[in-house]
Amino acid sequence: MKDNAKFCGVIPPVVIPLKEDRTLDVLSFERSINRMIEAGVSGLFFLGSSGEVAFLTSEERLHVINEALRIVNHRVPVLVGVIDMETLRVIEKIEQLKGLDIDALVATCPFYALGGPKETIRHFEALREHTDLPIFAYDLPVCVHQKLTPDILMHLAKEGAIQGVKDSSGDDVMFRWLMLDNEDAGHPLQLLTGHEVVVDGALLGGADGSVPGLANIDPHSYVEQYKAAKAGDWQKVSEIQDHLARLMMMTRYVKATIGFGAGVGAFKTALWQMGIFETNQMREPVSKLEGEDVETIVGVLKKNGML
Repeated sequence: MKDNAKFCGVIPPVVIPLKEDRTLDVLSFERSINRMIEAGVSGLFFLGSSGEVAFLTSEERLHVINEALRIVNHRVPVLVGVIDMETLRVIEKIEQLKGLDIDALVATCPFYALGGPKETIRHFEALREHTDLPIFAYDLPVCVHQKLTPDILMHLAKEGAIQGVKDSSGDDVMFRWLMLDNEDAGHPLQLLTGHEVVVDGALLGGADGSVPGLANIDPHSYVEQYKAAKAGDWQKVSEIQDHLARLMMMTRYVKATIGFGAGVGAFKTALWQMGIFETNQMREPVSKLEGEDVETIVGVLKKNGML
């Protein structure tokens, strides 16, 4: 963990509150963003998976970012997802954001006309040609069906095409090897884990921080965990991780749906029940959680001291 790194610590991927008509709930958005900043987060990541980026039109994405920048008001760095199917569509998103006061961009591999390592490398090189902002490669093989290997990432790092990685691969072995390769190369990349329940291991291995969706629910604990890691208090790091892992179980117990609807759906339901969001509405075609699922999530919140 580098003390002087701009992109380190806890950088939550911001969950987007919606009104019942599925339009942006600006007041809830402001309440949630302020709550995380007040808890001491080091930055905020908008338009990631937790931010329902795949469900938003270009116009809606710009609305979210403009409101986010207004609310954040330079208090923490802002990272923005430019996630789309293919390279030229991502470049189009980058061009649409020019002139906005953004600190870094986050991009996945292409995910429709699937290619191999050669195409993946060229994809990120092409993005670099269209922006001077730091680029974080978002490793998300469950959605894009390609794995960003340590070899690919270090190649891109040495070229200067990317400056960081958000790892949501679920492959902790590869992430550990990436951390070692990054150190051997002089730490050119800021490495952030997106795995809520294993942040302790990532920090111990040398990650610069975390991008946990669960930090929308409990930002304070993730911030305290990072501080404990910086202080070398690994027992406290582990104890906090146990609490967070138990809190994350709310996503395991959802019965009405799977995947995105269960994960982000559980986060939205928790934020709604905590009084931060006005509703737990989801984007089409995903249904909001109801009935027994809501009761179960409330139970998890109560058991873990969040209600």
